[in-house]
Amino acid sequence: MTVLEQYNRLEATGLWREAPDAQRREVIVSLGDATLMISTFSEIALTHWSLPAVARLNPGRQPALYAPGAEAEERLEIDDPDMIAAIEKVRSAIDKRRPHPGRLRLWIGAGLGALLLGLGLFWLPDALTRQTVALLPPASREAIGNRLLQEIGRLSGPICTNPRGSLALTRLARRTFGELAPRVAVLPASIPDTLALPGGIFVVNAGLVEDHETPEVLAGYLLAEDARRSDTDPMLTLLSEAGLGTTLRLLTTGEIDTDTLYAHAVSLLSQETGPVEDAALLARFAAADIPTAPYAFARDITGETTLALIEGNPIRSGRGEPLLSDADWITLQDICGR
Repeated sequence: MTVLEQYNRLEATGLWREAPDAQRREVIVSLGDATLMISTFSEIALTHWSLPAVARLNPGRQPALYAPGAEAEERLEIDDPDMIAAIEKVRSAIDKRRPHPGRLRLWIGAGLGALLLGLGLFWLPDALTRQTVALLPPASREAIGNRLLQEIGRLSGPICTNPRGSLALTRLARRTFGELAPRVAVLPASIPDTLALPGGIFVVNAGLVEDHETPEVLAGYLLAEDARRSDTDPMLTLLSEAGLGTTLRLLTTGEIDTDTLYAHAVSLLSQETGPVEDAALLARFAAADIPTAPYAFARDITGETTLALIEGNPIRSGRGEPLLSDADWITLQDICGR
């Protein structure tokens, strides 16, 4: 999803309230490619809302009142006509791109009926989950991934959304993965080094940005997470953990309830990062033209457990283009405003 050209970098003031009993605060509201960013006048990010989830609570009335989701307690008042028009156009565009629930239920219901005829009782849960994942449209994966990211943010702290740092992060992702790079979100709290969410979303611990001297370390962790994502679809992990009831609900309604996403967020934040075979990592680093040594020493400062990555470094004589300029790297290291 891309915001209309005329609204690129649009900003306005608004009144934000974190909870029903909290005092309203005057904030800066910035319209991004996929998010509505809310920050203080000193550019400290307070929160960011996924545009597909933004809901207007008082259609046709002024000032406009928005929430980050139907069940959310946060509120945002905006009286700037340009910002209101931009948000409404983006919401309208999103609604047009969403599949029609009636049609979706029709063909999914027909497919499910045919599928159930040929399935055994013991094979059904796993097979049905995998079939659901295979049929799920990209737009639905993205919407679920954004909602899951919100739940993770509520548990671990707001996502770092410094605009200049976010731009540098996008450049690093594209340099690492190309034009079809995943969206990368940085969280300032204690979380696993990296997480992969449905819809092509990667979450990284701010320590990978703030605690290392070069961007090759962060790029290496992203490549390793991409290898894990290739082995296990994050959407399959979510549905397998949630159970058959959630799978059937997704098939029939196209929705996953918030409690299920919250439980999966808790599970993701408590899990350990799985290993990746050295041969697979070396191939990905070579394809991305990135040296393995910085990543290997970041994982083990002695190099003893990562010796294969150090000795197999595919970039021994330097690269042409750096991952990021020094200015971009310094900006990215300040993405959390610390």
